[in-house]
Amino acid sequence: MTSSTALFQAPTPLAVRMRPVSLDEVAGQQHLLRPGSPLVALASPDAATRSAVSVILWGPPGTGKTTLAQAIARSSGRRFVELSAVTAGVRDVREVMQEAMTQRDLYGQSTILFLDEIHRFTKAQQDALLPGVENGWVILIAATTENPSFSVISPLLSRSLLLTLQPLSDDDLGVLIDRAVADPRGLADEVALDPEARAALVRLASGDARRALTALEAAASLAEPADDAVPTISAEHVAQAVDRALLRYDRQGDEHYDVISAFIKSIRGSDVDAAMHYLARMIEAGEDPRFIARRLVISASEDIGLADPQALVIAVAAADAVAFIGMPEGRIPLAEATAYLATTAKSNASYLALDQAIADVRAGGFGRVPKHLRDAHYPGAKRLGHGKGYVYPHDLEVGVAQQQYLPDELRGRRYYEPTSRGVERDISARVEKIRRILDPEA
Repeated sequence: MTSSTALFQAPTPLAVRMRPVSLDEVAGQQHLLRPGSPLVALASPDAATRSAVSVILWGPPGTGKTTLAQAIARSSGRRFVELSAVTAGVRDVREVMQEAMTQRDLYGQSTILFLDEIHRFTKAQQDALLPGVENGWVILIAATTENPSFSVISPLLSRSLLLTLQPLSDDDLGVLIDRAVADPRGLADEVALDPEARAALVRLASGDARRALTALEAAASLAEPADDAVPTISAEHVAQAVDRALLRYDRQGDEHYDVISAFIKSIRGSDVDAAMHYLARMIEAGEDPRFIARRLVISASEDIGLADPQALVIAVAAADAVAFIGMPEGRIPLAEATAYLATTAKSNASYLALDQAIADVRAGGFGRVPKHLRDAHYPGAKRLGHGKGYVYPHDLEVGVAQQQYLPDELRGRRYYEPTSRGVERDISARVEKIRRILDPEA
């Protein structure tokens, strides 16, 4: 067995071996690591002798929440205890608090309690953290992928700093991958990585450092030496390791805009199969599902409108569902909304009506509100004639009164021209009847 094979079969995963030992090694999250920031202050070597505030780290998986907690503990010299909300209970929390007080009183050493997935703790379990946090028995660093405003109790939020972590940029991921290939803790330069494979790892990681290093380790195990040379990881090895085809998709580049453009135009063109294809490409490339959902909501109003008013309801429901359940299950409501929007009737009449009205207003096409429509409730309004002659439509059998609503300068101006498609077919006939009642001379 070669040394490289032994390295690839090391019992500790590459992502764990490559965890930074100090904040200087952390890739990404630079908005939280500026000089003088709370995290930097916590990691200061003399921080263990000073009081420090607890923090809640909120961000997607693989953005460095555990890494930051461990690096802070190592750099500051504090004792580090890690609990997972999946397996820990109130008893475990109380034992940590008791031991932390013992360490502080006997040895003058403070304790960092890292609690992963705090959103899984019940209210009672979170209540058990309060005495230790409030009295400084522990410095709590809690991690969550859920919005703390909904998943963490208010007393704990008020006693902690809430810090938001961002998905790692492609540049950050590239730094991590290069470091893992070269570092003695990682692959120790016993493999080479070709540029296409590196780019593929970055794309597949979708901002998740753990995913990038896990895929790198798996791809490295597939690379074979040739002619006594160092094994080279190719894009094909990456594809085999993650069991999916490699998509050329840059979330900040041309592919991002081209694919979403093709997606929306396929929906507008009623090609449900093409729309599903582009939806699949975005999901597999790690596109933000909230971005996809937002575009569906826009499409429902821009391209479908009143031809099918239910389209907007379904698109908004899909967006809410994605935010509520996350991925990968969030792909299901996205698919449902995509299919509905692509196959239903289309009309852009409502938003074109507004755009034309806005154009008139910007061009100075507006006038005084007719007196019978003006507010007549304030003192002196009726003396000025405000509200005089107004006909209350509900008093009439047809519910529509013959009276002018537009300013004199715009009388007879039409903005909304409904189509003959879908629900708008019925709306069109109704609008014409209403217009004849409002102004028979128009």
